[in-house]
Amino acid sequence: MAAMIATADRDTARTTAPAVTHQPAEAAAPKAARYVWAGVRLALGWTFLWAFVDKVFGLGFATPEGKGWLDGGSPTRGFLTGAEGPFAGFYHNLAGTAFANWAFMLGLLGIGVALTLGIGMRIAAAAGALLYVMMWSVALPPQTNPFLDEHLIFAAVLAGLALVGAGGTLGFGAYWARLPIVRRLPWLR
Repeated sequence: MAAMIATADRDTARTTAPAVTHQPAEAAAPKAARYVWAGVRLALGWTFLWAFVDKVFGLGFATPEGKGWLDGGSPTRGFLTGAEGPFAGFYHNLAGTAFANWAFMLGLLGIGVALTLGIGMRIAAAAGALLYVMMWSVALPPQTNPFLDEHLIFAAVLAGLALVGAGGTLGFGAYWARLPIVRRLPWLR
C-alpha cells in the first residue's frame, strides 16, 4: 500500500511540477544581440539628434553659445573651412552655403529621427554612412591613424544596423515594414 502511494505521489509530482528548462547560450544570443543592436541604434540616433539641436540653438557644446543656426550662425562654415587634404577645395566652396547648411541640418534631423524610431533604416543607414564618410574626408589623413577613424567605423555600424533589422526591437520597424507603401517599395525599410 505504501509503495502504491509513493508511486502515485511520484506520478503526480511529474505531471504537476513546472518543467525546468535550461536555454543554451546560443539560443539566448539572438535575443540579446537584438537588444544590443537596438541600443546601438538608439545611441547613434541620439548623437544625430543632439548634433542637430546643438547646432540649431548653439548650446555651448560643439556649437558655441550665440553661434547657433537660429542666431545667424552657420552649421557648416566652421567645420568645412577647416578642411584639409585632397578634398579641401571642394569643402571650402561648400562651407556656409545655404545648400550645405540645409542639407546637413535636414540630414542630421532625418537620420536621427529614423534611427531613434527604428523606421526607414535602409535610408537612414545609407544617408548616415554617406555623412560619416564625408566628415571623414574633410580632414585627410586623420590625425590619429593613417587611414581609419571613428567616422568610418560608425558608417560600418550603420550598415550593420540596417542589415540586422535593428529597427524592429525597441522601435517601430516592424509596424513600418507592414505599411503598404513600404511593402511596395522595400528600400524604404
